[in-house]
Order: sequence, then structure tokens, then C-alpha cells
Amino acid sequence: MLDIRQLQYFVAVAEEEHVGRAAERLHISQSPLSRQIAQLEERLGLTLFERSQQRIRLTSDGRTFLQETRALLTHANRLESLARRLGRGDEGGLCIGYLENAMHSGMLSDALRTLRKDRPAVHVALYNLPSAEQLEGLRQRSLDVALVCEPPLEDDPDLDRAQLLNDPMLLALPDSHRLAGTSKLTPAALGKLDWIAVQHKESMLKHDNFVAACARAGFTPSISMQAPEPLTALGLVAAGLGVAMIQSSLRHQAPAGVVLREVPWFTYRTPLWAAWHRINLRPLVEIFRLTLVGNVKTKR
Repeated sequence: MLDIRQLQYFVAVAEEEHVGRAAERLHISQSPLSRQIAQLEERLGLTLFERSQQRIRLTSDGRTFLQETRALLTHANRLESLARRLGRGDEGGLCIGYLENAMHSGMLSDALRTLRKDRPAVHVALYNLPSAEQLEGLRQRSLDVALVCEPPLEDDPDLDRAQLLNDPMLLALPDSHRLAGTSKLTPAALGKLDWIAVQHKESMLKHDNFVAACARAGFTPSISMQAPEPLTALGLVAAGLGVAMIQSSLRHQAPAGVVLREVPWFTYRTPLWAAWHRINLRPLVEIFRLTLVGNVKTKR
């Protein structure tokens, strides 16, 4: 294996065509420099310089070797620079798993905007996956960060977690609905409405969970329609087809024709957690994790 230092010495001598001047340029003595060049020639089995008392000049083979050496040293410098950027987290890639709620709530997009502002060279790949698949991805190192509603256990030996959201629910009604402007919403009034249930892929507010939450609140919903995700439900509410419960973080995405009302006695919450591997091998992952958590603290 070639010695990078010897190659650097070779280039200096080749460019100066004088061992003394090359030694001054390299800040070493002439004798060690001459030995290094001789050792390089011996290793290569190649005469690089034609020597005389007055000067030292490249041989024909030496000139060919110089061209390739300069290219190699340029690449080595680029490689070192890349490694330093990776070490600082200024470059590289992130594989992030997420649920729709992470995007709808703005948690993921806000964190990515912050990351991109400071580190525009970072490449990000997003994967919309159920919580269980995301956690397995963290264990297998195919994902760097997971945004899930069902976090790993607190004592999980491999994974750590932090809660980003614990979102209360809002009642979405058509703006023409008789309850849209009422001063107080009661369980009895909600039990008489036509409901649009949101069928999340995850356990949060699945049909059974939603019905159970309503029962605890004191009413039984009459479900007339089911939507695959909350933004679809809001569209159906705007069309006057029923009412729905949606996360508070979606309040700014409600379309025209929808009124959102707080229901303090409806205690169900929609959680969102960040999860990551306890053993962090890459600075960029830690930087993004801190960005997520920092954004949460800023919003509070």
C-alpha cells in the first residue's frame, strides 16, 4: 500500500526539481526527504528522478506517475473533506419513518425545514409505515428515526423514545349545523349527530377506540360514514355529510365550510412519539433527533 505522505513528498520534489527547496516547502530536513523518495522508488521498483549534482528531474515514467499521483492526492483530500462533513452531520442521508399524523401536524415538515436550512446537502428519504414496521426498521438499522403513535417500551434495550405530541381532539361540524354556534356542547347533543369515523391504520382512534372514548364521555356515536384519514373526514364534514373528531394540530387545515369546536370533556388524546436506536453511530441522526425535540419545546 502506498504511503500518502511519501506521495506528497514526491510531488513537492517533482515540482521544485530541487530537494533543498522541497524540504523547505515541506518543513523537513533534506536527508529524511531524500530517504523517503528513495524508499518510494524502491517500493515501486521504478526510477522516478534523474539525479545530477546540480538538479533533480523527473524521468519519463516519473512524469506519468506524477499525473496519477496528483489525481490520487486530490481524491484523498476530497475524501477527507467528505469524512469531516459527515462527522459534523453536514452531509449524508437520513431514512425517516412516519405516520400521516406526523406530516399533518407539521411536526415532521417543521423539523425537516430546520434541518434543510442549516444542512442543505443532507438527503432525506421518507417512508410511510405502521408503527410496528418502523420500530423493526430501527432495530435493523434500515431507519434512522421513527415517528410513531405506539412507542417502544421505556425499558427497551435497543430503542429510546420521546413524546412529541399528545393532541386533544376537536369536533368538526359543517358551518351550517345548528350546533356550530351553540355556547355549550353536551354529550347528549353529540349522541344525536351523524358521525364520520376516521379509520386510522394505527391503533389511535380506531373504530373500537373511538366508540369506547365516546362511551366514557357519556354518548354513543351513530356512525354513518368512515374516512381513511382525518383530512378526508374534514372534506366530508365540509360537504355537510356529518361531524367528526380530528386532532387539534389539524385546525389550520380545516377547509372552508367547517367549524371546529373544543370539547374539553372528551379526554381522548392522539399521541405522536419519536423513536431511535440507543446506540447512535451517526452524528446526523442525533442532530435530527435534537431538532425534533427542540421544535416541540419551542412550540410549547
